[in-house]
Parts: sequence; C-alpha cells; structure tokens
Amino acid sequence: MTDAEFDRIERTYGFEFADDHRAFLAAGLPVNVPFEPEEGVSYAWERPWPDWRDGDPAAVREQLEWPVDGVLFDVEQHAVWPATWGDHPAGRDEALETARLKLAQAPRLMPVYGHRFLPAGHGTLGHPVLSVWQTDIIYYGMDLADYIHQEFDGAGIDRMDPRWNPNATVTFWRDFL
Repeated sequence: MTDAEFDRIERTYGFEFADDHRAFLAAGLPVNVPFEPEEGVSYAWERPWPDWRDGDPAAVREQLEWPVDGVLFDVEQHAVWPATWGDHPAGRDEALETARLKLAQAPRLMPVYGHRFLPAGHGTLGHPVLSVWQTDIIYYGMDLADYIHQEFDGAGIDRMDPRWNPNATVTFWRDFL
C-alpha cells in the first residue's frame, strides 16, 4: 500500500496503523481467497484478510468492531466483568453502558487476519498478535513476524521455547489475557 492509501484508510476509519503493521502492508497487501472458517466459527465477513484497499466499508467496519462487539456480548450474555473495572453494576443496561465507556477509552485493535489483531498506533511496534474471540483473548504471536510464521508456515517460536515470552503491551486488552 502507498502512503496515500494509508492516509485515506486511517482518515476514513479513525485510527493509525502500528509501524510494523504498516510496514507489512506496504511490503505487500495480502490477497484474499475464499476460505472455510474453523468448525463452529462464524465471521461477519467473508474473507479473513481485511481488504484495506478496495473492501466494502461496512465489512471493514465489522472487522474493526469485532473485539468491541465481542466484549459487549460477553458483558450482556455472560456477565463478564474484569476486576479492574471495579464493582459490577446491578443492572445489565448499566453494565453495558459502563463497558461501552471502558471500551471507548481502550486502545483500538486492528484486524490482521480473521480474529487475529494488533493494537493501533503510529510510533508503536512489536506488540504481540492477539487472537480475540469475545473475551477469550490469547497470544497468537510474540509480534507480527512471529505470528505470520505461527499461522502460515509453522516456523514460529515454539510455545515451549524459553524465548516464547510475549509481553502484553496494551492496556485494557491485557486484562483478558
């Protein structure tokens, strides 16, 4: 992608790519091919790579909102309430409103592939890639390069290797790891 494309996307969707995510997309924009989701997995979008260049804006927004929508779902349906948020409100509506306020202050997560995400933000790099499924959030790569190896060629750092030591770098989301 070009600098002009990055500028347009960041302006349109109201975020900034992390430096390593930006470098990855500048080197080569991944091409989507039809895919079969994992058994029992349902996505609101049809292709796992966000189509930053030519994608349907509604589909891109769905991918961008996936982490927020997942947290809100768990707050509403499963009464999830991290201790770091303080006392759980008595009513569901109040809990959802408080969760929305917390999420509005949380760093934005950018889709990398499917339900794998990186924090947004110019001047940042080296964040672990997170697999986000509602509030079930786990490390999926120590950083973007390790994630690409983990997901696509199996050559990432083995999770039993002492070097596998991802560091939760982003506030709010690390409370779910």
